[in-house]
Amino acid sequence: MSLRARITAPEKNSGGREDSHMVASYRAKLLEEIDLAEMSSLAAADRRARLERVLSHIISREGPVLSTVERTQLIRRVVDEALGLGILEPLLEDASITEIMVNGPDQIFVERSGRVEQLPMRFGSHEQLMQTIERIVSTVNRRVDESNPMVDARLPSGERVNVIIPPLSLSGATLTIRRFPRAFTLQEMISIGSLDDQMLILLSGLVQAKLNIIVSGATGTGKTTLLNALSGLIPNHERIVTIEDSAELQLQQNHVIRLESRPANVEGKGQITIRDLVRNSLRMRPDRIVVGEVRGGESLDMLQAMSTGHDGSLATVHANSAEDALMRLQTLASMSEIKIPFEALHDQINSAVDVIVQLTRHADGSRKVTEIAVLDSHGRDAYRIVTVARFNAQPMAADGRIHGKFQYLPLPRKIADKLYMASQPIPQAFGVAASVEQLATREAK
Repeated sequence: MSLRARITAPEKNSGGREDSHMVASYRAKLLEEIDLAEMSSLAAADRRARLERVLSHIISREGPVLSTVERTQLIRRVVDEALGLGILEPLLEDASITEIMVNGPDQIFVERSGRVEQLPMRFGSHEQLMQTIERIVSTVNRRVDESNPMVDARLPSGERVNVIIPPLSLSGATLTIRRFPRAFTLQEMISIGSLDDQMLILLSGLVQAKLNIIVSGATGTGKTTLLNALSGLIPNHERIVTIEDSAELQLQQNHVIRLESRPANVEGKGQITIRDLVRNSLRMRPDRIVVGEVRGGESLDMLQAMSTGHDGSLATVHANSAEDALMRLQTLASMSEIKIPFEALHDQINSAVDVIVQLTRHADGSRKVTEIAVLDSHGRDAYRIVTVARFNAQPMAADGRIHGKFQYLPLPRKIADKLYMASQPIPQAFGVAASVEQLATREAK
């Protein structure tokens, strides 16, 4: 969209007809006083600063008389609606907001610290909301209309955007913006109580020893955040290929190749799936493959890669427990066009997966590692999951927070041996189980 089109696009503000008229009036005056050719050559930040200065002079010259706060708010609103996303601009600048959910023009919700709250603001009309949506999707060369009523995209700044409009959405145009997650280190996750020192030592050893790890959890539990933190433990000299729907991982190693899937264009062509990228990555001589999320037939390709020389790979999956994660992987692998017997899938998963890290978001919004489990079954045996760490939560306290304790259990001999051979320490809190029989006795108790 051209600079003139963006500034002159008719929009209404959420503050009522009088406020909308004032904003529209000053936008028109602003257009009269700026040199569009000069403005187009400026960087975005410089362009905004120039518009704010010009508009400030116009208000000083022509009125009305406003307080400092009112003046600042008016300038912000005019410039936001001219160049930005109107009432969504302050939300995008608020680092505490992790998700913005617009359910039609009258409802705006945000997520802060794991909790969803409704904000006392609204779009002036359905048309204004649609103009904002069109402005967003145009930045990624997409369009949304009745012939293409759903859009899923990533903005250049990293946010993930999903749009669905009538007639598919009966609640009006719906916009969901998921903020680019800040990269937390494992030490930072300890400081907020997501895990503890003993878990950190264990997880670090598991990554260094090149065990295949599945990070499991429901939506919004912090799977990508933990995956990014675990990926940071991979040695700097290894060649890492990351594969994602929307590129969020922020690895700092020197030898990282980032791949991102691509949706079909408006003609329905050109789609590149996660599965396509997983298959291609196997030809790129990776030491490790990191998949942001497996959600389809690519699960089979990922499992085959894990069990055929690409040890130490990591992936996430949507599931509510370690057991569910394995069943989910099995279901996803069966979605491949390659028909594999049920028993063979069992064998594939038993050979590929070493560790499952389960995440949970509690009622107070906190996200914790609630289980670290080891898959200790072999071949076509039934899955045998051995829990080595868990978080025992207590009922919500008077302060509105979830408290509890981390519990540690002996490591299976197979995992302990792999840590030993990789010269990785075994945390004292865990110890080592002597045999499978001892594990069975422990579980029976």
